[in-house]
Amino acid sequence: MKMLLLGDVCPTVNNAEFFEKKDMTTLFGNSMPIFEGNDFTFVNLECALTEHDVPIDKYGPALKAPIATAEVLKNIGVDCCGLSNNHVFDFGKKGIRDMLESLEQNEIDYTGFGDNYEDSRKNYIIDKNGERIALIAVCEHEYSYALENRMGSRAYDEYDTMEDVRKAKETCDRVIVIYHGGKEFCCYPSPRLRKLCRALVKNGADVVLCQHSHCIGSYEKYNGGHILYGQGNFHFVKDHSFIGWHTSLVVKYDSKTNKIEFSPLKCNEHGIEIPEKEEGDNIMNDFNARNEEMLNGKWLDGWKAFCQDNKPIYFDCVATAFAPGSTPRQDGKFSHFLDCESHTDVWRELFPSLNLTNCLDEE
Repeated sequence: MKMLLLGDVCPTVNNAEFFEKKDMTTLFGNSMPIFEGNDFTFVNLECALTEHDVPIDKYGPALKAPIATAEVLKNIGVDCCGLSNNHVFDFGKKGIRDMLESLEQNEIDYTGFGDNYEDSRKNYIIDKNGERIALIAVCEHEYSYALENRMGSRAYDEYDTMEDVRKAKETCDRVIVIYHGGKEFCCYPSPRLRKLCRALVKNGADVVLCQHSHCIGSYEKYNGGHILYGQGNFHFVKDHSFIGWHTSLVVKYDSKTNKIEFSPLKCNEHGIEIPEKEEGDNIMNDFNARNEEMLNGKWLDGWKAFCQDNKPIYFDCVATAFAPGSTPRQDGKFSHFLDCESHTDVWRELFPSLNLTNCLDEE
């Protein structure tokens, strides 16, 4: 089966009008051939599709897009949208209902969302061309995740998710895991994330794609499985100072042969395009250099440097939360950082426990 696996899509103020108009030329330019000839196409829908105006209480932006976005996705051949991420619930139950209705009207399936936690754990099964493929979309614990008694996204669980992967492998030819996590704007995985992704492969995953970081990360092949630590944005056009925001990788996977291919995309003023050869080569050369660092161990230096660069954010959070005169907003930020796995990854790097240094100098 020829599978096209795409990263985060979110219409913005830069191009929402073109999604409303379904202006495919402006939105996709010379990238349209990418969407042809695929047996299955997946994309992560990184927002609510709704006209509802009341967002949930959260840190960070609340993202929504025109309902017509679903028709645009249908026009490029999207078969299934991943809803396991930290933004699909940004406009509450009303936003979710509007989005699900728009997807259903356009005959686009979705996965990674349910009426409660157990319901969200349903795998998406693709039976086609004599193959059976399981798609498992999970996210870290940041706002949208389902609870035992509330709808939401399918959250990663260190016990349940591994069990889900093992069971899926018993009945399916291939298992693909979409993991919405990893530190935003970091081109390297944390030690925890690398261990997690390798464990997914050990338990039966053939492909693990990490999304959410908004930048192209690094890749390694492990025990015959493919792990991509950061796919980048697929279609998220925004005036952002972080240069990594504006590029992404298209992932093409042949489930029959287990062959995976990566090719670059870039943002322009209102949409995306295939970059010119020199620029595309530079994107891929940087990617391949990071892949080498996954092999020689230098990736860990990149992770540690990222944490040090972001130290002020985490020091300020710890210093102000629950201190005399702190605000509910400051206290809540501490809880938010504690809830989300990627934030606690940075915390553990910046605030090592004594056990990591005890007895190192003893003979």
